Amino acid sequence: MVLALTVCAVAVALVLVGLFVFGLRRRIIQRSGGTFDCSLRWDLADQPDVSGKGWSYGVARYNGDRVEWFRVFSYALRPRRTLERGSIEVAGRRLPEGEEELALLSDAVILTCLHRGTRLELAMSEDALTGFLAWLEAAPPGQRVNVA
Repeated sequence: MVLALTVCAVAVALVLVGLFVFGLRRRIIQRSGGTFDCSLRWDLADQPDVSGKGWSYGVARYNGDRVEWFRVFSYALRPRRTLERGSIEVAGRRLPEGEEELALLSDAVILTCLHRGTRLELAMSEDALTGFLAWLEAAPPGQRVNVA
């Protein structure tokens, strides 16, 4: 009986520590500011896929001329993807359709982009999209930025 209670207490403690570390990691990522919730779907075919598959929920952070994207459900302190401002080409925007509406946040807008020849989609709120497009257009003089 005592062993079972000890095992349960250890299991609960490990779950609480895991949740605390998730929260601490997000706090560390957001410490430098300029973060927004952003889902990502990487390396897509030419036709939009509205099945809702392939989306990863994450947090994006502006860092100079880059946007660093971190998965939410990860312990890594390094970004999973890094997008350079000069290499991003915006191909279009759309609203979620079909099962995508269930896979994304309720107010999401999907931005289709090309980054160094790789087609990707970013889903973010309208406010975050406005900031992202402003960041893209605010490139230093002489940098090529393609915003459709």
